[in-house]
Amino acid sequence: MFTGLIEEVGAVARRAGDEITIVAQTVLEDLREGDSVAVDGVCLTVASRTDTGFTVRVSPETFERTTLSRLRAGEAVNLERAMALGDRFSGHLVQGHVDGVGRIKSIHSQGQFSMWRFQAPAEVARYLVPKGSVAIDGISLTVVEPEGDTFGVALIPTTLQKTTLSRKRPGDAVNMEADMFGKHIFHYLRGLSGGGGLTLDKLARHGFA
Repeated sequence: MFTGLIEEVGAVARRAGDEITIVAQTVLEDLREGDSVAVDGVCLTVASRTDTGFTVRVSPETFERTTLSRLRAGEAVNLERAMALGDRFSGHLVQGHVDGVGRIKSIHSQGQFSMWRFQAPAEVARYLVPKGSVAIDGISLTVVEPEGDTFGVALIPTTLQKTTLSRKRPGDAVNMEADMFGKHIFHYLRGLSGGGGLTLDKLARHGFA
């Protein structure tokens, strides 16, 4: 489990087959073989580590469902270690299970902030709600004005400085993970509806109204 607060931006040192080696500093402090680390929002297991970086192995399905297949040597990646029980929690619960790949539609400056608009795949769009949470390349962000399969986020300068978003442009692909609680509630309520639509009568029979 992760928080969506990026600890550092690392760099891909090498990609060979299903192995990706990443140069890092901060996340190496207590990183051990077998630990979980989020790379651009994808939960991966550390296969080995050195004094300057670590190596992960990526399954074919993960390559297919995320942007990791596009990584090349020298590219920057967002990194976050799995949260420890009792840590301060300032983002939102991020599993590192990417729901789909979306794209940046537009970027507009608004004073010291910038408004970014994204296009989400159906696997993410159905869960978007105003002021809800979404993870973009592992970054915990707040949803603004969702409309169909698009939504916005307002970024502060710190987020741009400390993540890979500062290197992104409209049209670029990004990993997206919808809010975990939103997904569970959505599927639970869909189950209650029995495929015929959710009504007040159905909610009342289950103690919700």
